[in-house]
This record gives sequence, C-alpha cells and structure tokens, in this order.
Amino acid sequence: MKLNLGSGPQIIAVAEGQEAFKNVDERKFERVDYICDLSKPKWIFTGEKPEEGTLVVKSKKNGGWYFNDNSVDEVFCSHFVEHLPGFDRIGFFNELYRVLKPGAKALIITPEWSHACAYGDPTHAFPPMSSWYALYLNKAWRDVNAPHVDYTCDFDWVHGASWDEWLTVKNDEMKQFAMQHYTNSIRDLHITLSKRA
Repeated sequence: MKLNLGSGPQIIAVAEGQEAFKNVDERKFERVDYICDLSKPKWIFTGEKPEEGTLVVKSKKNGGWYFNDNSVDEVFCSHFVEHLPGFDRIGFFNELYRVLKPGAKALIITPEWSHACAYGDPTHAFPPMSSWYALYLNKAWRDVNAPHVDYTCDFDWVHGASWDEWLTVKNDEMKQFAMQHYTNSIRDLHITLSKRA
C-alpha cells in the first residue's frame, strides 16, 4: 500500500503497472480515498469504512478504523506537515513510523524556514520547518541530544532541497553558495525517511 498523506485533490502519477498511491486527507476532496485526520496521534478514519482488502483494523477504543502496524510500503507527503503545530508533528511522525513497514520510505516535502513561502500562508503553523527536524526522528541522536522529546519513531534520513526560481539560471557553485548563505534560496526541503527496524 502506498499513501499520499494530506493529498487534497492532487494525485501522484505512477508508471504503468505500478501500484497507485491512495490519497488521504481530512476533507472529502474529489479523488480522496480515505478521510482521516492526520493531526491526531492515531490516524482514525472519519469517513465511511474503508473498502474491503485495505490493510486496516477496527479500533476497540472508539470503533473507528485505522491502518495496521507495518502495513504501508511507501509514503508521499507534500506541503502538509508545516500546517501542524509543533507538538502535533510529534504524533504525526510517531504514527508514520507505526504504519510503515520496516525499511519503507517516506518523502516529506515542506517549505524551508528561510524562504518567504514558509511565512506567507496564514495556515502554516509554528515553528517553520528546518532540516534539523530530521535529527529528532532518529532514536540514537535523540537519546544523546533530546531525551526530553516524546518521539517514539526511529528513522534514518536523507536531506535534499529545491532552490528558488531565481537560482535556476545560476551555475552549480552559485546555487550551493546561495542555498547556504541567502534567504529565499532554498524553496522546499525534501527529507526522505527510512523506517529503522
């Protein structure tokens, strides 16, 4: 199972013969497969019962449906996490860890803190996203540097970024310099998380 979290009406194109991503959002946009509030510590479906064959179980506590542990093969999540307040992000990443299969990957794309787009949308929550957030998602790093944080997840990660449009005509050396020294250079963070077993 592949999930597009916080999808809105956006669908992800996949090559012919590959499994399509299921869209998950709290609103019933066209093309949303699962209505689910991703800001909660447990992603309980708020819409109708998911279709037969979906890897979900019924919650004994509230009767809702949610994804099984270790049931998701891949996740894509673009421009959603920055809408969650800081403490809600802890629950989001813990739940992401719970549902992913060991070794499965999740690509998380967010605006980078030093770009004006991180502040322009009034629905973006504090704090803005920096590449440092990925450090907190690794248990070994957290045990030494941040034992006070309530994460239970354990991810390895790879950091990437996309640059702002004004840099597209610059050479690679200028792009690297600008992305390290100027605001409005890095447009989006691309953090690929891999679930540690």
